[in-house]
Amino acid sequence: MDYDRKSTVSSFYGGRRGSFDALNHSQSPDYAPSGRPRDDASSFYADQQPRASHDMLTGGQSAGYNASSFFAAGRLEPLKGGRDEEEEAPEAQTWDVFADFNNAGPRYSTAFGIGQHQEAGYHQLPPPPPPPGAKTEGDADSAHTPAELVTVPALGPEWQLSEMKNMTKSGRRELESEKRREKWKAWHRGETGMCGKWFTKRFLAFFLFGVAAIIGTILAITIPRVPGLSFNSSTPLLAATGSYNASIPTEFSRYPANFSFPAYADIQVDTTANIIPLTFNYISAQVWDPNTNLQVGTGYFGKDTLPAKIYAKIQVPLNFSYVASNDSDPTWTEWYNACKNVGLYPNGTRPGVNFKLILTMDIAGLPSTQSQSTQVDAAPCPIQLPINAA
Repeated sequence: MDYDRKSTVSSFYGGRRGSFDALNHSQSPDYAPSGRPRDDASSFYADQQPRASHDMLTGGQSAGYNASSFFAAGRLEPLKGGRDEEEEAPEAQTWDVFADFNNAGPRYSTAFGIGQHQEAGYHQLPPPPPPPGAKTEGDADSAHTPAELVTVPALGPEWQLSEMKNMTKSGRRELESEKRREKWKAWHRGETGMCGKWFTKRFLAFFLFGVAAIIGTILAITIPRVPGLSFNSSTPLLAATGSYNASIPTEFSRYPANFSFPAYADIQVDTTANIIPLTFNYISAQVWDPNTNLQVGTGYFGKDTLPAKIYAKIQVPLNFSYVASNDSDPTWTEWYNACKNVGLYPNGTRPGVNFKLILTMDIAGLPSTQSQSTQVDAAPCPIQLPINAA
């Protein structure tokens, strides 16, 4: 190979470039290429091959590989031939992210023969002909015709049995029950409260203890105590006065054997155990003869309020009334002898009378009535018959 020949590209060796334009210049008919073959590798490997002509032109240094050294580049044109394909393309429609799923968007791929013989847009299926026998438009629409699944999303994974059960009423009830059990366990462990962070188990215990203490204190103050009753030992029965004495006749009769007279039961009420005043709605009384076990009188005391922490005295009105078959009745005889005139007795002393008093009290603040009874022996009769009384 001749290494002492120079490349045909004069501009590579510093020569003056001509005004030849390879792109816009048509080739002359008499143009003939050089008969000397061009060795493209000679200049690329020139730095490895000692050559006198090459050293004189390049100063002993190789220019390396340069693509423009192999042809006359001439005037450089744009890569796309002087036109912009993006500007010439028609304006694209707004991007629709659902276009790939409902077949409404353009087809971007023609692989496997898809979209080669149809336009990019989606074309709706032509309406099917109405079935034979359809008389109206509604009948045709309701007939079994192919449905176009355009907006139906892709099928997901199969439902599990647990998911299908959770959609039933029993499944929802089980879920609610499980939530309640979890909430109860969390409250029992003190992790949560009944109202968010409030009313935890510890707080509820202290709260209920405080409420119970307050309620106990209020009940201890407001609930009344049943008072104690006692009779006057010297005169348990007092003679009636005023309008009550005039309302009941005083008499003892042999034919028929009977007696009647008014009196008061002198009672002392103990209210020292009460903190607030004690209110009686009523007090009813019954008088019985303990010897014959027969009732000889009744009484009624109306509503009254007694102060607390005292020994109050009340007088319960009594109506003694008894009817016997004859004057030899032991009950009639006992009460007649006790109430006769004192002048009929030589020593001036009348015998006493024995009776049993039963009191039924209706106290405000108590759910039921309270009963107390006492027996009095040798009590003096509260009245005195005339000396000429039969």
